[in-house]
Amino acid sequence: MAVLNLTLPISLARGWFCAATAAALLLAAPAGAQESHVFQFALRNGMQVVVVPDHRAPVVTQMLWFRVGGVDDPPGLSGLAHFFEHMMFRGTKTVKGDEFAQTVARNGGETNAFTTHDYTAFYEQIAKDRLPLVMNLEADRMMNLDLSDSNVNTERSVVMEERRMRVDNDPQSLTREQMEAALDLSHPYGRPVIGWPEEIRHIDRKEAQDFYNHHYAPNNAILIVAGDVTPAEVRKDASAAYDKVPPRELTGRAEYAQPQRLGATRLSIYRPDVKVPLFMRLYRVVSYAEAKPGQAEALETFAQLLGGDATSVLYRELVVKRKLATNIGASYDGYARDNGTFGIYAIPRPGVRLDQLEHAIDKILEVYGKKPPAAADLKRAKTQLVADAMYQRDSQFSLA
Repeated sequence: MAVLNLTLPISLARGWFCAATAAALLLAAPAGAQESHVFQFALRNGMQVVVVPDHRAPVVTQMLWFRVGGVDDPPGLSGLAHFFEHMMFRGTKTVKGDEFAQTVARNGGETNAFTTHDYTAFYEQIAKDRLPLVMNLEADRMMNLDLSDSNVNTERSVVMEERRMRVDNDPQSLTREQMEAALDLSHPYGRPVIGWPEEIRHIDRKEAQDFYNHHYAPNNAILIVAGDVTPAEVRKDASAAYDKVPPRELTGRAEYAQPQRLGATRLSIYRPDVKVPLFMRLYRVVSYAEAKPGQAEALETFAQLLGGDATSVLYRELVVKRKLATNIGASYDGYARDNGTFGIYAIPRPGVRLDQLEHAIDKILEVYGKKPPAAADLKRAKTQLVADAMYQRDSQFSLA
């Protein structure tokens, strides 16, 4: 029987990650990258439109972002936003069943969607001359979604099975879910986006219809089109497709305040099916949305420096040199409306106790509370982040 040993300290910014270290880690935006020209306008119904021309291939990516996510789930109905992402593929009065996805595929494109705590996004990537087609498909399901009892019941079963496969049968995912629930005491970020199983079962047609009416409106959406297009072309096609969708009265987004944590929380989870021990730690930190200038960039850089890859400080010291771990890493998730998270994970080598590994990690972290990182480590981390940003610009999906 193995243990997943987890700690959730109060705050990275108030602990060893002091202001002096943050100042030393400031990462300038990748100014060396060529800036894309971005154009913005609004349709008559309030839909915001962003165009990112990219003429390297006759392809376009349409992404439709709705300002609704897991934080907007009503009390007792966690997972409703994610459930509704599924419902958007169940068909409309005119485009039945899975005909939406089949139509996109027949025209050489691909489509998918994803839900986070803060937003839900749908996308299609397709040949540029098929852009009006996918715009009209999206507009249709913003107005005419088939929310029958049969569709709702079927998709609820699909979501329950997805949860069993991706969370309940995956110890690491289940553990992360428990950690986030403990970290965010009274904030909806503590609820899993996919939902708690007991609450998913209570989603019915009425809740789905109310959610649709109050969130899936053009005046609650941002349309981004990246690809071989001009702003004038997108304005013409978007107006023809989306202006026929009427705006709706929206449900305002609630604001949440996190209570002050008075101490660290430690979870020890034992599971007979876990053969390899795992150490995970989460800190509640500022996100890009709430950070002061330079703070989020500093956290991004520090995550790369500390545990971003095999050249990082933790990996070199604890995997290569001292051989206490078989794998180790760090990450910063700052793309949220409210707080972000900073995480560290490690897998001990056989014979190494979790408390030994945790102590070794803490000794390394203590150093950065006392002095700035080595110049070579800082340069390496910043160079890698700039390179990653440059490579992402080669992806039309990333541009959108």
